[in-house]
Amino acid sequence: MSAERPSLPPVRLNSEAELARDALAAPLFVRAVRLARWAGPDTRVGAGGELVEAQLPAAAEHLGLPADDDGAAYASEAWRLAVDTGLLDVTDPEEEDGEGTVSAGENLALLTGGSPQDVLSIWLDGLDAVHADATAPVLDDFTDLVGEDGSIDFDALDWDPEAEAEFLDGVLGNLYLLTLADNGAGEGPVPLPALAASMIVPDDMGEPTDDILEQVSEAMMRLDDQFRLLEPIGIVEYRPVDEALMVEEGEAPVDAVGGDEDDVTRYGMVKLTPLGLYGVRARMLEAGVDAPAVGDLAGKGADALLDGIAHYPESAARAEVKLWLAGYADGAVPAAAELLAAARGTDEGGPLRRLHCQQALALAGPEAEPAVRAVLGDRELGGLARVWLAERGAADVPAPPEDMIFWLAIDTIAAHLDADGELDELQGLIEGLSAQHSGFFDEVWRVDHPATADVLEAMGRLHSDKKAAKDARKAAFKARSRAGG
Repeated sequence: MSAERPSLPPVRLNSEAELARDALAAPLFVRAVRLARWAGPDTRVGAGGELVEAQLPAAAEHLGLPADDDGAAYASEAWRLAVDTGLLDVTDPEEEDGEGTVSAGENLALLTGGSPQDVLSIWLDGLDAVHADATAPVLDDFTDLVGEDGSIDFDALDWDPEAEAEFLDGVLGNLYLLTLADNGAGEGPVPLPALAASMIVPDDMGEPTDDILEQVSEAMMRLDDQFRLLEPIGIVEYRPVDEALMVEEGEAPVDAVGGDEDDVTRYGMVKLTPLGLYGVRARMLEAGVDAPAVGDLAGKGADALLDGIAHYPESAARAEVKLWLAGYADGAVPAAAELLAAARGTDEGGPLRRLHCQQALALAGPEAEPAVRAVLGDRELGGLARVWLAERGAADVPAPPEDMIFWLAIDTIAAHLDADGELDELQGLIEGLSAQHSGFFDEVWRVDHPATADVLEAMGRLHSDKKAAKDARKAAFKARSRAGG
């Protein structure tokens, strides 16, 4: 069996130390930490742990915020985050209408005395809290929800918390995927209309209907509110929707979805930060999504390495191998020997493992030569060993037997077929290998390789020379007959 393809390409994350510094610099986190250090024995909280209203002006002043409703709101938001992340411990009031007190939480000391992992763990708690705030219902008039007995009619909200959270996570997941697209080439900001449309417009829809456009417009404005909340925790850089484009009902014009405006940036632009990549990936991993990161395979066996990078982009695979080799304490020869041993096998994934083994050995350096020479007589590895030695101009490399030449040709093409590379490159490989030996198709069908017939059929489809393509198809038929299939 070939390696199972991960659902997402591997992400290259900054180091934990860099990410922890970014977390500590996130504006909302900075304010939460400052309030946690400001709070003292005289600080009073309400029944829900919130800072009492009378103390909000002082909290806002400490944060350098204006002494108005906005300043009080920002201070209240930062206070809630300090409580939610364990920077503050709240003592509940003894009576329902009384006031409680606060003290420094254990996590506050970890921000200066703990590890980067400690800081990131606390920050992730903060991200969860902000995410919950971002998916909370928008209340135009809370009094309409309160009954005569003081109870709250949640059904009147028309709010499904799981659906709201799932939608925002889906948006963040799409933004994550767009950021990793084209091997990291998609790291620029994404227009908000395109991001909203990615969640609403069906893939098979041609021209969106007016109803779909209206749904996208509504989603845009909801996302505009949510990204304004998420930006201060440090996961996105966000340029909000230009308020001049708002219509009276408070929704963006439907034209925004079509992108007809010259300046699409006026409709909102969003980009994940390096910390955002880390945070979104952490949420996806917690939800059971396969979201690999470069460096995940360091310290694992060579078999896990070669299987893990089977469908990585080339640059990510090289980076992963370099980290694996750097962490191999016993030296280049044992590392190369383990890679070669892991590359063996007649299973479906064997050819691709051997291709990646050859590429990994290229990064191992000349010190790996003894391990490579040790497999010159191996039927599966002798061919790639000779290629590796020849590329380094090594002396005393024995000529390969003819059956090994053909076996290596089949194995190499099978690996590239499994790797889903560029068609032009694959066609060039096929034509180059078949031209190296006169009467190639008269002999190659006898190769005892599990992929022989499949490779020859592919050569019959892809070879640009009609006679050679016909010879490949004939050889594929012979190979099938020989194998009893």
